[in-house]
Amino acid sequence: MNNDLFQSRIRLRHLHCFLAVAQERNLRKAADRLRLSQPAVSKTLVELEEIVGARLFERNRLGAQLTREGETFLSRAVPAVEALDAVGNALSAFNAPTNESVVIGALPSVAPDLLPIVLEEYWRDHPDVRITIQTAANAALLQMLKAGEMDCVLGRMADPQMMVGLVFELLYVDPLMLVVRSGHPLAGRTFPSLTEVMRFPFIVPVKGTIPRHNVESFLQSHGMDLPRNCIETISVSVARAITLRSDAVWFISAGAIRDELEGRKLVQLSVHTEGTEEPVGLLHRSEGALRPAVRDFMKQLRAAGRRRSVKAA
Repeated sequence: MNNDLFQSRIRLRHLHCFLAVAQERNLRKAADRLRLSQPAVSKTLVELEEIVGARLFERNRLGAQLTREGETFLSRAVPAVEALDAVGNALSAFNAPTNESVVIGALPSVAPDLLPIVLEEYWRDHPDVRITIQTAANAALLQMLKAGEMDCVLGRMADPQMMVGLVFELLYVDPLMLVVRSGHPLAGRTFPSLTEVMRFPFIVPVKGTIPRHNVESFLQSHGMDLPRNCIETISVSVARAITLRSDAVWFISAGAIRDELEGRKLVQLSVHTEGTEEPVGLLHRSEGALRPAVRDFMKQLRAAGRRRSVKAA
């Protein structure tokens, strides 16, 4: 790519169009968001790809997926647009106060553990900051983070292609455990066998997630496969409700149900689950300056993560 040609031809509309498609992953939805026609969005993308000399999206009937070159461009485009937005916000501050906000992504199994503690402390020093929390599977969280829809994510490492433009900071390691309701037939048993446990319905994470992979690897290491009648969900609230009202056995990380374990509403089965430990970390974009409100929130997350790590040791 000719850098002089790139700088002379690139326009802000190219970046806005690119980010809208990267975030929506669909040309029609991006066009609606930008209040443009779909042909206009398509034309702008073609112009941008000609300028950079690479194909940034693969278009198909399912939408628009970033190419490897598109992932690299995204990691630079987001901080560039954010920097321009920061200039506009700084100038508008002379005329009117701006409302700070922080958008956080978190795994459903991690959010209930750290975020309530962090928010309690954060609001003491930032009472006027608006906090938005979104939960989803790890892959979706990382995609939204890279596309600039989130400021930071409480999640896990992913394959190298998904980590382009991102930084992962390890906070603590969380093991999976098998839990049941208080009063469950297995609740009072000392070291029940997996054969006994497998007689009950299982609640497990959905396919394609790291916890699901760990569950399947754990069972396979004991010569077993996941039963066909299991319930698959990433919703902690749904799985909790089912476990409390039935004889189901739930594979879940310790942090997601700490309060229920301490209150004895849920009971951990004395089944060794070595090898299922999951590293939980703070993810953010590697490029671009962090706003003060985001930087302070991440500082609180790191401190809470260190405390959790020491407590688990």
